[in-house]
Amino acid sequence: MAAMSNEARRGHGGPDSSERLSGASLFAGAVLMLSGPLSILMGAAGIAGDNLFAASQYAYRFDLTAWGWIHIVVGLVLVIAGMGVVTNKSWGRGAGAAAAAISLITQFMFVPYYPLWAIPMMALDLLIIFALTRFHVGTNGGW
Repeated sequence: MAAMSNEARRGHGGPDSSERLSGASLFAGAVLMLSGPLSILMGAAGIAGDNLFAASQYAYRFDLTAWGWIHIVVGLVLVIAGMGVVTNKSWGRGAGAAAAAISLITQFMFVPYYPLWAIPMMALDLLIIFALTRFHVGTNGGW
């Protein structure tokens, strides 16, 4: 079996993995920084047009201005967490997974208002969580 070079092991559980991002982490950071502004725009639309979305009988029914502010705050957290992931900060992966989980919950609660928006955003949040919480076994048997 051929020995792997240090360059080949970087980002894949090798000894130098702390220096570079893996492809999954870079993907998650980029999607976080895409999902955040989209959530902010959705929040701005909810605040600007209080009659833009409608839902009848629903357990999680809030005023659309409240939903707008929720989306704006979650969007800002997503952007900050995405910057943390992309810049490879120690808190980035945990904050990104937590922010995506919160976004997933808020999008689930928003489904009756705008399902064509909430369901794809939930799928993005699930991809982010998967990419940030997965780990791979290195060539030396370590995590």
